[in-house]
Amino acid sequence: MAAAAAGGESRGDRGARPRDCGCKGVRSCLLCERERGGGVSGTLPPQKSAHFIYCPETGLAVGRENSESAGWAFPFPGVTLIRDFVSAEEEAELVRLMDQDDWKLSQSGRRKQDYGPRVNFRKQKLKPGSFAGLPSFSREIVQRMGTYPVLERFLPVEQCNLDYHPERGSAIDPHLDDSWLWGERLVSLNLLSPTVLSMSQDSGERLQLLSVAQQRTRNSGPNDPKTGDLSDSPSPRSVPCDQVEVAIRLPARSLLVLSGAARYQWKHAIHRQYIESHRICATFRELSAEFCPGGKQGELGQELLEIALSFQGKPV
Repeated sequence: MAAAAAGGESRGDRGARPRDCGCKGVRSCLLCERERGGGVSGTLPPQKSAHFIYCPETGLAVGRENSESAGWAFPFPGVTLIRDFVSAEEEAELVRLMDQDDWKLSQSGRRKQDYGPRVNFRKQKLKPGSFAGLPSFSREIVQRMGTYPVLERFLPVEQCNLDYHPERGSAIDPHLDDSWLWGERLVSLNLLSPTVLSMSQDSGERLQLLSVAQQRTRNSGPNDPKTGDLSDSPSPRSVPCDQVEVAIRLPARSLLVLSGAARYQWKHAIHRQYIESHRICATFRELSAEFCPGGKQGELGQELLEIALSFQGKPV
C-alpha cells in the first residue's frame, strides 16, 4: 500500500544524526513527533460527519449508533471478508518466518517488507530488478486463496508486508492503490490483532441513503412478511460523499478482498487510533489487464508472474 521511504535526517537538526523512523514530507509518527517536541500530528484523519459501519452479512454500510447516520444505510459493494483464513498456529508461524528477514523503515510509523518488481509509478516504468519471487511461506496461502470463488484465478505478482505498532503511532493515509500495474482485486491478510479499515471519497457528489428498513425491503422484496409495515418509513436522504466514512472491521487472521467500487472509487486508510496492539498486514496484488496475456505488456507480465510464483523471494 505504501511506497518505499528511506530514513533521512531529523527536521531542524544541524548535524547528520539519522532519524529513528522513515517519515518524510508531511508524514509523521509518534517517534518524530516526540523528537520535534510534539505539535500537530501529520497523520490526523480528516474529520467526517457521516459515519457508517460495513456489515459483511448484508453488504450494507449502516449508520453508526448514536450518530446522525443512525438508522440509515447504503449498499457498499466490492468487499469480501473471510474470517479465520489462517489458524492461530499458522499465524504465529507466518510472523516467525517474516521476522527472519529484515524490516525496512517506512512512512507514518510503519515497517515493511516488499516482494515485487522495481516500479516507478509516476513514469509508469518497471523492471524485475532483484525481484526473485514471493516468499516461500506464501505458497500455501496463495493456493488457499484460489479455493474461494471471489479469488478464482487470482495470481499475485507482488506481496507487501506492513508492520504496525501503537508505540510508533503507525497509520496509513487514505489512498487508492495504483491501477496501471495492479489489477482488479486487492487482497490483505490481517495478522496478530483486529483493526479497522476506513473507507472514504473526495467526490463532491451526494450519496443517496435509505432507511435500514427500506434497504431490507429492497433485499427481500415488498411482500416478505419479515419487512413489516413500511408506510411510515422516512423519505430518502442524501449526504455529501466527501463527508462519509465507512469502517470495515477486520478481525485477526481474516482475509479482506477489495474489488470494483471498493477498489477504484473508495480510498482506504488505517487511522492511528485503530492500532491498539502489534499488527502485521500482508497485501497481495495481481496484474492489470495491460500486463496479462493479450495486453500491451503481456510478455513482461508473464515474466514477472513466473518469477513471483517461483516462491523463492527475499525482501527487495
